Amino acid sequence: MKKVEAIIRPSKLQAVQQGLKKEGIPCITVIPVKGSGLQKTYSERYRGAEQTMILQTRVMIICVISDENLEKCVNVILESAGTDQTGDGKIFIYDVQDAIRISTKVRGNAAIR
Repeated sequence: MKKVEAIIRPSKLQAVQQGLKKEGIPCITVIPVKGSGLQKTYSERYRGAEQTMILQTRVMIICVISDENLEKCVNVILESAGTDQTGDGKIFIYDVQDAIRISTKVRGNAAIR
């Protein structure tokens, strides 16, 4: 099993979610996040004063998937979230030792289906 964490632009969330659902990967967790990367700062007006903002607003998508679905998941995120510009985000992949569905106590790949 693998855990995929993708940090993407909020405007791309719906496209990624629809793409994952089409590929049979409907289970995701979405967390609003702020961070900085290679993208430059930007300015915003707040109560009439201009402020330089360092942290960009993004969303983090988390999927725990079977090894067979890894490439499908990564490809959907790359195709749906990419704009070929700095600031599109990143994808991180981790190994998962085990998964347990609390309601049924099922373990392993059966717990993530």
